Amino acid sequence: MKISKLIAWIGLIAMTLAIANGFIVGDFASDGAELMANPWGIVSLVDLYVGFTLFSLWIAFREGSRLVAGVWIVLMMTLGFFTGALYVLIALHQSKGDWATFFLKDRKNKVLKNLQQRNG
Repeated sequence: MKISKLIAWIGLIAMTLAIANGFIVGDFASDGAELMANPWGIVSLVDLYVGFTLFSLWIAFREGSRLVAGVWIVLMMTLGFFTGALYVLIALHQSKGDWATFFLKDRKNKVLKNLQQRNG
């Protein structure tokens, strides 16, 4: 789990620096127009938002509250994997070394109970 936390921290720091650089050096409107004019730019955006959506499915499944999940998903769609890295860091910390809790959070007991019932 230590390696996962390190990777999440590196991702969070990298995304923070990249977003800061974009806002400081870039021009969102003109840079975005260039990106949208390039077919591979569009492919990259579709790829990115498919990833955001799939990651958001995990958030929606994992979170017990629709409001909390909704806030995380909105942040995911606007801030990208900065939010994803932060969410993973928080989940890793809250799970206290238990991978089932990391992936399932409050659904852990229900999922494990269903697995036990299926396996007799």
